[in-house]
Amino acid sequence: MARQKGDTETNYEIRSYDATVPVETYRRFPKAPLCIVLDNVRSAFNVGSIFRLCDALRVEELLLCGYTAFPPHIKLDKTSLGTTEYVPWKHFETTMNALDYLQEKKTEIWAAETTSASVAFDELEFPPSLALVFGNEVTGIERAVIDRCEKVVEIPLFGFKNSVNVANACSIMAYTVCRRIASLEPVHHLRG
Repeated sequence: MARQKGDTETNYEIRSYDATVPVETYRRFPKAPLCIVLDNVRSAFNVGSIFRLCDALRVEELLLCGYTAFPPHIKLDKTSLGTTEYVPWKHFETTMNALDYLQEKKTEIWAAETTSASVAFDELEFPPSLALVFGNEVTGIERAVIDRCEKVVEIPLFGFKNSVNVANACSIMAYTVCRRIASLEPVHHLRG
């Protein structure tokens, strides 16, 4: 029961704990059929935040491409809070290599980029297996990478600036996708 104005006592418990199952058991839990691809993301702090997001949504895989920071990395460790130990990830020398890998898996690939041809991502029907590509904080996704993607999508924005931080954009899009295509139980409901 929620606290009412004037109440002096709370009738709920704050859940501030991690999963109660061993990490090995957690690794076997079902994953959302979503891959996140980072194309030369320059901030290790952003990458660490995206690792945490991938854990929170139990995404299938995080693909780190080019000069995107990958474990072990001290700045990445600060924001990932240990999730690099159990979020499935791979590093690819180039994003093109990552796209080859995804195409072999028959995963549909969408570029998250603001272009004159982008469509609002949340108005589309999501495929059963999807990869979202996010790019460099300054230069965006390489054009050759965009050209290899099935769709170019964007978050409808309403401010003066036409962009948000890459970790924020990833959070908005990945959460929306997972709510629509994944039927996962919250980890505090699962047993080992």
